[in-house]
Amino acid sequence: MRRFTVTDGVAVVTGAAGGIGAALAHGLARRGAVLVLVDRDASGLAAVAAAIRAAHPGRQVWTHQVDLADASATAALAARIIERHPRIRLLVNNAGVALGGRFGEVTLEEFSWVVDVNFRAVAQLTHALLPALRAEPGAHLVTISSLFGLVAPPGQVAYAASKFAVRGFTEALRHELATEGIGVTCVHPGGVRTRIARDARVGSGVDLVEYEAGRQRFERLLTIDPTVAAETILRGVARRRGRVLVGWSARLLDLLARIAPVGHGRLLIAAGSRAGTRRPTAERARTPVSGPRSGADPSSRR
Repeated sequence: MRRFTVTDGVAVVTGAAGGIGAALAHGLARRGAVLVLVDRDASGLAAVAAAIRAAHPGRQVWTHQVDLADASATAALAARIIERHPRIRLLVNNAGVALGGRFGEVTLEEFSWVVDVNFRAVAQLTHALLPALRAEPGAHLVTISSLFGLVAPPGQVAYAASKFAVRGFTEALRHELATEGIGVTCVHPGGVRTRIARDARVGSGVDLVEYEAGRQRFERLLTIDPTVAAETILRGVARRRGRVLVGWSARLLDLLARIAPVGHGRLLIAAGSRAGTRRPTAERARTPVSGPRSGADPSSRR
């Protein structure tokens, strides 16, 4: 398969209002792409589009404000994109949300919200836009999984489930599309400096004092600049790599999972305990929190 280039091609990026998504949009603009940017954050999306237009006068930038948790809205978005852009060179499924809490500490509604945004929307949008990718010679598909699509730590059951699903979906799709000349890349970012820790939703049954202590520790591990992450991803896509690991944490935990597929879990449990993700005792108060917020996750705004 020939090296990928996006110049003058249409690039669709979800979760583009901040973090890795915004950095990818800027990187693609520098490479001459026609941009279709999607996010639920209208003001953030407008700011990113304005910055790109200022830096690249004449660059075509289309924006769509959509909550991908809504399947009907996602279908309508795909129809609008296809109508205006029947040929798509690049689709980057970057949008995602995070939820902290063990399985017994989150409701099924909260769990389903994460799966809807992080996996169902990815599969739905890819399915709807696949004809446009097939219509463009040399097209490419990117999905953003996560460090937690490589390992599954305690306290991240919903998020890890959704990101492992993205990983499996992408790997199977890579094999299916290989004979059609469509490249497929699955990305596993490590500690990218985004709003993940601050914007994640907290399960209704999680002890908030303990969670906040763990959140602050976790946030200190987010050291990679989103622009650096985006450039790593775009270089991998240019080379048609099937998988891109971003950061030392992703590379290290990928290696651990390969060497000790089961045994590495003990390290995750120990790390989780130090970070404050232990199961609350019966004496701890469990305070419900407000409804979902679509923010960053460990791999994107993301």
